[in-house]
Amino acid sequence: MNSSPNASLSSPASASTPSDLFDQSALAALAHRLVEAAKRAGADAADAVAVRGVSQGVEVREGKVEESERSEGDDVGLRVFVGKRQAMISTNDLRGDNVAALAERAVAMARVAPDDAYVGLADPALLAKQFPDLDLLDPRPPSVTELERRAREAEEAALAVKGVSKSGGASASAGIGGMVLVTSTGFEGSYLRSSQGVSVTAIAGEGTAMERDYDFTSAIHAADLDAAASVGRRAGERTVARLHPRKVATCKVPVVFDPRVAGSLVGHLVGAINGSTIARKTSFLKDRLGQQLFGSHIRIIDDPLRPRGLRSQAFDAEGVATKRQALVDGGVLTTWLLDSATARELGMATTGHAHRGVSSPPSPGPYNLHLEAGPLSPAELIADIKDGFYVTDLIGSGVNGVTGDYSRGAAGFWIENGERTYAVSEVTIAGHLLDIFKSMVPASDLTFKYGVNAPTLRIEGLTLAGR
Repeated sequence: MNSSPNASLSSPASASTPSDLFDQSALAALAHRLVEAAKRAGADAADAVAVRGVSQGVEVREGKVEESERSEGDDVGLRVFVGKRQAMISTNDLRGDNVAALAERAVAMARVAPDDAYVGLADPALLAKQFPDLDLLDPRPPSVTELERRAREAEEAALAVKGVSKSGGASASAGIGGMVLVTSTGFEGSYLRSSQGVSVTAIAGEGTAMERDYDFTSAIHAADLDAAASVGRRAGERTVARLHPRKVATCKVPVVFDPRVAGSLVGHLVGAINGSTIARKTSFLKDRLGQQLFGSHIRIIDDPLRPRGLRSQAFDAEGVATKRQALVDGGVLTTWLLDSATARELGMATTGHAHRGVSSPPSPGPYNLHLEAGPLSPAELIADIKDGFYVTDLIGSGVNGVTGDYSRGAAGFWIENGERTYAVSEVTIAGHLLDIFKSMVPASDLTFKYGVNAPTLRIEGLTLAGR
C-alpha cells in the first residue's frame, strides 16, 4: 500500500551548487529520523530510502537551441513492517516537520495490509560493510554552455557527412543520481553517480526514400565520452549507408547482431532469470538452473563493482553487499537474480540484486552486464557466410518470456560471400531463445558502452521473413 504525494522541481532559479548536490548528509539524517519514528510508532522493522535526481539537458536542431531544461528533486520513502505485513509511504517534503505523522500513517497502513510470508529486511549478515571507491562522480559538472557546444559539434559533424540531407536533432545532457539507505538493523549507506551523454540523429534522402539513424555516447565522467564530432560522424555515416534498402525473400540464414543490438539477447536472458518471474513460474527458463544453455565458450558477467560503470554500486536497495557474478559460466546457467523476498519464496539466498524506488518495494534487477568476447574478429566471424543478414536495428518487442519464442522486426545489411553489401529493411527475424543461446558465437570486439554490453554475435539458422 503506497501513498506518494510526489512532485518535481524544474526551475533554473532553484539550481544548487555542486557542493550542495554532493552533500547527502541532510537526506541521511532525515532517513534516520523516519526509521526511528517508525519504531516509536509500533513498527517491528523499517527502512528509509532517499533518492536524489538532478538533470540538465540541451537540444539543438539545425544549429539552433530548441530546448534547455534543468530539474532537481529529492524524494524519500519509508517502508515499515508489522509482523509479516508491510506498507510504504513517500514524499518530497524534506523539511522533516511531519516525520512522526508519516511514520504513524505508514504503520497504520501496514496493520491493515495482507500478510506476506516473504517480506522483511535483508539478513543482517549479508549487509555491506565495505564501500569501495568506484569513481562514480565527476566533480566538474558541465555548464549549459558546454552542453550546447557538444550538441552543436555533434550535429555539425553529422551534417558534414556527404549524403546527409538534414538533422533530426542533437542533444547533450548531464545529471546526478544517488541514494541513501537506512535500516532499523543498523545499516547506512549512500552513493552518488554522475552521468553525461551526447546523441544525434541524422536524416538522408528525400521524400519517401528518406532514412534516419543515430549514434550516442554516455559515461560517468566527461573524460570517458566519445568526442561529440565522432558521434555525429558515425550517425551520418550509418544513415547514408541505409539508403536504397532492398527487400529479401523469406529464408533461413545465419544472422549477425551488431554490438549496438547484441546486448538485447543478454537482456532477454536476464529477464527470464529474474527471481520475480521464476517465483511466478512465468519464465521459459524456470526449470533450467544449472543446465547448459550456451556453448562452453560463453560467459555472461554481472559486475556492479566495475569502476566508472554506468550501473555500479557497492550495495543493493536492501543494503546487501554486491559482487561480481558469472550468471552464465562455461555455458551453464548458474543463478537467478534475487532480492530477499524472492529468495525466501524460492528457498534461496538473495544475490544482492534488489532495486527500488521510494514508493515501491524492492525487486530484482541487474547491474553492469556483459557477454565476454570470443577469439574471432567481426570480419572473421562472417567470412564463411555465403548468404546472411547483419542486424543493426531491432523494432518492437515480440519476445515471449513464458515460451521463449523470439520474433522481432529488423533492419540491417545483407551478407554475401563474407561481406556486408546492400541495406535491407522491413524484415522479421524469428526463432526460439534456447536455440539462439545454443548457437551463439561472440566476436572479439567487446567494448563497455552501455548498461548491457556484448560483442558482435553470430546466430545460426534464424528464419528471416521478407517479401
